[in-house]
Amino acid sequence: MTEQSTFDELFARCTRSAVHLELRDMYTPDDPTYLDWKAGVVYDPVERFRDWYDLMVKTVARGVKVRRARIVSEPITDFIRHEFETTPLLNISAGEEVRWLNRRQASDLALPGNDFWVFDDELVRFGYFAGDGTYLGHELSKEPSVVQLCSTAFDAVWKRAVDHAEYRPS
Repeated sequence: MTEQSTFDELFARCTRSAVHLELRDMYTPDDPTYLDWKAGVVYDPVERFRDWYDLMVKTVARGVKVRRARIVSEPITDFIRHEFETTPLLNISAGEEVRWLNRRQASDLALPGNDFWVFDDELVRFGYFAGDGTYLGHELSKEPSVVQLCSTAFDAVWKRAVDHAEYRPS
């Protein structure tokens, strides 16, 4: 496993669980799909993100539980509204569980400074972004204290967060 491991490789090695915590209100501002959404272009998110969708379907079918929690500021940004609207088709229909937490309800939680994935409670993949949401890269860690910090943080958020079907963004 290298720092350059792809999501395909990380999920292929995953056997039990993959959890993802998103902490930002803006990602990839130049993403064509997001720009199309802003412009009112109608599209199928599954077709736009077919590789991700297929990866999640295949991963969940192997028995891996995939959960995603998003901490968001309210009122939500355009980008978060875009994510909210595409979540049922792209994430949930592929087998992911998704929950949302208003940032104000996370003030007393100890959270890592960056978005992350935790695979099988053994490996963390941190994602790094610029202030405007531009992707800068990632880093992997198997350090037990880092894995424990991220797993505990995710669990705390998950317990407070609202299931996508019940979340009503402002």
